[in-house]
Amino acid sequence: MTGDKGFLARVSQIREESAGVKSFLLEPADGCPPTGLRTHVDLALAPGRIGNIHCVVIAAIAQACGSLYCANRRPGRVSVLHEQVKAGDALEVLAVRNNFPLVDAELYLLVAGGIGITPLLAMARELEAQGKHWRLLYGGRNRATMAFAEELATYGDKVNICPEDEFGLLDLAAFLGAAEPGKVVFCCGPEPLIKAVEAYCAAWPEEALQIERFHPKEQEPHGADTAFEVELKQSGKVVTVPPGRAIADVLEDVGVYIPRSCNEGTCGTLSDQGGGRHPRSSRSFLRPAST
Repeated sequence: MTGDKGFLARVSQIREESAGVKSFLLEPADGCPPTGLRTHVDLALAPGRIGNIHCVVIAAIAQACGSLYCANRRPGRVSVLHEQVKAGDALEVLAVRNNFPLVDAELYLLVAGGIGITPLLAMARELEAQGKHWRLLYGGRNRATMAFAEELATYGDKVNICPEDEFGLLDLAAFLGAAEPGKVVFCCGPEPLIKAVEAYCAAWPEEALQIERFHPKEQEPHGADTAFEVELKQSGKVVTVPPGRAIADVLEDVGVYIPRSCNEGTCGTLSDQGGGRHPRSSRSFLRPAST
């Protein structure tokens, strides 16, 4: 679901959540951000570019203004947040979205790895506020790199924090158990964790597993990387994209800016909804480059 109109926000607080992870508390300068569970925010950090930060939303209630609580790991797609943004700065929030929506269930099992904890922490907050049954399994290399441990500790035995250097790989079998009606698994984290969860739940009903990736799923190569042409339908302009270049980057070279967040086709910036198990794909008008 795409967020409402953009707004200006001020950075009221910056916190070190773990080694390499900072959180940014954004207070709307005028008006309120969209309410309800949202897990992504698009910030205008430079001309023609958007930094997509997986985030949690504070005070998401209809009758009061909320704050945006964003987390970002360094190095990352938007390391400018770590390097240049400081408390008191104003940032343009282009959209607040939820690319990883909750579905109706009786029991929610949340599996997080690394910075994948950010959208799942947003879910945990929402589920707790609604009085739902949920549990969270959180893995990382070591405790120093695992963000939000202090807040997660307030949920008691609903949260199981398992650093790899202390516990080894996450025990998915013990946490997930068997498929049951009303049980849904949400997973976000590095690709090896996602693949392991997908393999474990392979025989489960499709809707029982909801996944968000930070990077596109690896695909088999379709052939040699060659130049091709892109036709811009409104202007009729034709642009040649050379090997090794992204379409959006080449279009920016000629002054055409496309809203984008992850640069990988997985975040759903241009779609009404995205993420989850089946992110909506976009269509392009492409043809081989003229010789």
